[in-house]
Amino acid sequence: MVVRLILSLFPGIGLLDMAFEQEGFCVVRGPDVLWGGDIRQFHPPGGVFDGVIGGPPCQAFSRLAVMVRHNGYEPKFGNLIPEFERCVVEACPAWFLMENVPAAPQPVVDGYLVSRHVVNNRWFSDPAEMGAEQNRVRALSFGLDRLVSDAYGIAPCLPFDVALFEHPAVALGVTSSDGGGVMRGRRPFALTGRHADRLSWVAQPVPAGHGGGDNLPKGYVYSLEDACELQGLPRDFTEHMPFRKDAKLKAVANGVPLPMGRAIARAVKRAMGYEEMSCSA
Repeated sequence: MVVRLILSLFPGIGLLDMAFEQEGFCVVRGPDVLWGGDIRQFHPPGGVFDGVIGGPPCQAFSRLAVMVRHNGYEPKFGNLIPEFERCVVEACPAWFLMENVPAAPQPVVDGYLVSRHVVNNRWFSDPAEMGAEQNRVRALSFGLDRLVSDAYGIAPCLPFDVALFEHPAVALGVTSSDGGGVMRGRRPFALTGRHADRLSWVAQPVPAGHGGGDNLPKGYVYSLEDACELQGLPRDFTEHMPFRKDAKLKAVANGVPLPMGRAIARAVKRAMGYEEMSCSA
């Protein structure tokens, strides 16, 4: 079996990395501020990695950024998407995958065709997965080397597996930066019996931070254990992490839900013809 080596930028606690690893990829993690790293000082080797994945900090593009600026401050990390773009240029992979909030700009890298997909974690509800009841919308930018696209006839679009979904799919417009207009994918919504009549998150009356979820009053945040479960993780996932509880909650909440991450990794495998890769799960 060919080992597909990928580089993870802005890995955080590695939830997106975990999803790709479970789908058979070998992930090398780049620096992250969580561990004292600085992406601005990082220079990946060229021609080593098949792909690059990562989610630059979203604070500068989230709805909360307006409140931060209203109080006279700027989001701490600013726009680090240019650093993601620079690392892609230096690594020169066949493809890259960037995730962020829908308001974030799409990365632009010379020589790459880029498609944008806006997805919700709930669309990837599978009875075999935990956590897909969480209402979490993210924007995915899938970049494909133009030479690879031409040589192998690969479309710069993520083909998500609609066979997993229980409800009829509806059209989803996916924009392409190559001037080809809108490519049509499928956007399913799923709700299993396990998820019916349950709130997306269970709230606790603790100081405001995350805001409300579905039908939850503002000023509530989620318990750490429920946050882990709704991200598709064991409730005791953070038990041995050397952080305070509030820091653990922030780290977990900033990650990509595992059901969504696995769906992304499977779509990348299909797009690139990596179906021969084995999975650990």
